[in-house]
Amino acid sequence: MKKLAAYIVPLALAAASCAKQPQATQTSTPPATSAPASTFSTPRTFDANLAFGPGKTVELQRPESNKVTFKLMFKNGSMSDPAGKEGLTFTTAQLLTESGSQTMTLAQIKDKLYPMAAQYSVNVDKEVTTFTFSVHQDFLEEFYQMMRGILLTPAFAEEDFKRVISNQQNYVDQVIRASSDEEYSKKALEDLLFRGTNYQHKPEGTSAGVKSITLEDVTNHYRTFFTRHNVMIGVAGNYSPEFLSQLKQDVAQLPETEPTIPAAGRPNQPNGVQVEIIKKSDALGSAIFTGTPMPITRTADEFAALMVANSYLGEHRKSYGKLYDKIRSTRSMNYGDYSYIEWYDNGGSSMLPNPGVPRTSNYFALWIRPVQIAEGLRKQYPELKDITVGHAHFALRLAIREVDNLVRNGMTQEEFELTRKFLRSYMKLYIQTEEKQLGFLMDSQFYGRQDYLQEMDALLEKLTVEDVNNTVKKYWQVNNMFVTIVTDDSEAEPLAEALRENTPSPMSYSNLVKEGLPAEVVAEDNTIATYDLNIKSVKVIDSQDTFK
Repeated sequence: MKKLAAYIVPLALAAASCAKQPQATQTSTPPATSAPASTFSTPRTFDANLAFGPGKTVELQRPESNKVTFKLMFKNGSMSDPAGKEGLTFTTAQLLTESGSQTMTLAQIKDKLYPMAAQYSVNVDKEVTTFTFSVHQDFLEEFYQMMRGILLTPAFAEEDFKRVISNQQNYVDQVIRASSDEEYSKKALEDLLFRGTNYQHKPEGTSAGVKSITLEDVTNHYRTFFTRHNVMIGVAGNYSPEFLSQLKQDVAQLPETEPTIPAAGRPNQPNGVQVEIIKKSDALGSAIFTGTPMPITRTADEFAALMVANSYLGEHRKSYGKLYDKIRSTRSMNYGDYSYIEWYDNGGSSMLPNPGVPRTSNYFALWIRPVQIAEGLRKQYPELKDITVGHAHFALRLAIREVDNLVRNGMTQEEFELTRKFLRSYMKLYIQTEEKQLGFLMDSQFYGRQDYLQEMDALLEKLTVEDVNNTVKKYWQVNNMFVTIVTDDSEAEPLAEALRENTPSPMSYSNLVKEGLPAEVVAEDNTIATYDLNIKSVKVIDSQDTFK
C-alpha cells in the first residue's frame, strides 16, 4: 500500500479548498437522514419518487459567488420510454435544448449566449433527466427568460427534430460500435445484465426504437413526462429570493399531467459466469467489463463499507488500486483496471464521478481496459508466434481472483486505514464547483439523504476493518457474474473456446520482459493461469447484431 500512502498528502492539500462547504437548504419536507449512532443502523429504504413533485427544491446559497446555476431533474429517464420507441426520452430532452422556443430560434439563442459565457445542457440516464443552466449573475435575467421559453414553450421545430433524430440514429447504429470499445463493452454489459427489462437499452435507444420516433411522439412525451409533478428544482450561487420564487412559479406552469413512472427494472441473476463476446473487425484489443447484481445503493449505510473495498480494488482512473497494480504496473498489460459499486457516467473522459445519474437498480463491476489480442502479440514478438489467445483470459482470471481474495481474506488493518484516509480526502474533490455540489445534493434527495457525501464521511469515520470485510462477504462473490468482451473477430472464437474449456491461460510475455520478472510474479502467474472460473455459458455475437 505504499503507492496509496503517496497519494494521501497531496490529496489532503487539494481537498482542503473543498473542505468547508456551505450548508444546503431543502425547502420541501426532507426524509429523516441523521447519521446513525452505530456504524450501521437498521437497513434504510426510500422511495425515490418522494423526492420529486411540486415544491421539491434544493438550495445551495453562495453569496460570494458571481454565478447562478439552476437545475431541473425530472423523474423520467430512459426506463420511461414506451416499448418499441426506445430512445424517446433522450430525443425529447435533446430537442428541448436543440430547438429553441416559440419566440426565439436556436441560432438566435446561441448568438445571445456567446457574449454572456452562459451555458445549458441536458443529461438523460436510466431514471432521471437533468437540465443544467449556468450564467454570470449580471446576465441572469436575460438568460433566464430565454431558458424559460425553452422549457415552457419549446419550438419542437421539424428541421431541428430531423437533425436531432439523425444524430441519435447515427450514434446507436455506428458511433457506439466504432468510437470506443471500452464504452461499447460497458453498454453491452448493461444490455446483458438488464436484458428483458426497461433498464436494458441505452438512454440513446435502440436502432429500431429510434427509427420509429416521430415529432408527434416527442410532443406527447413532453406533455406526459416532463411535468410539474415529477420534477426537483435545484439552485446554487448568488441568487435572490425573487429569482427562486420566479423559478418555482414557472416550473409550476409545466404540463399538469401526473405521469405514471414505471418501476425500475431489476438486474438478472447470472447462473455461473456468463460471457458474451462481441466480435468486430479491426479491434486492436479485448475490452472487458464484468458485473454482478448488488442489492444496495447509497441509501444503505453499508454502502460506506463497500466504498472502502471498492477504493482498495481501484478507484476510477487512479493508479494505486490492487487491480491497477497487478495488471498494469506489474505486468504492463493495459492502461488501467478499476472497480465500481455504481454506474460511473462518462467514464471515458471523466476523472471524477459525475452527479445526475442516481439509480435504484445497482451492480458491482470491474473495468479491464483493452488488453492485447493474439494477432497483435504474434506480429510484435516472434517468440509468441504460436499463441492462439491473447491476454483477455489471463486478465479476467487475475481480476476476478483479486476480488475472490478480498472476499475470502479481507483487508488488513493497515490497508483499511490507508484506504479510508485516502477516500475521505478524495471524496471532497467530487464537489469542486457549485454545479457539482448542487448535483450531488440533488442526488442525495433521490436516495433519501440530505447530503450523501457528508453522511458517508461520518460513517467512514466510525467504520472498522471488520465492518468492511463483513460487508464484502455479505454482498460480493465471484461465482455468478456477467462478462462482456469486445474483441477482434480473429480473437473471438479462440477466446470463447478457451473460456468454455477453462483451459490454462499462461501469461504471454516477450522474452525480454520474461527475463526480468521477479520470482514471486512468476509464481503468481502460474497460479492465476489455472484459477477456476465458474464459466457456465459463452456466446459470440457479431457487432452488427447488438443493441437492435
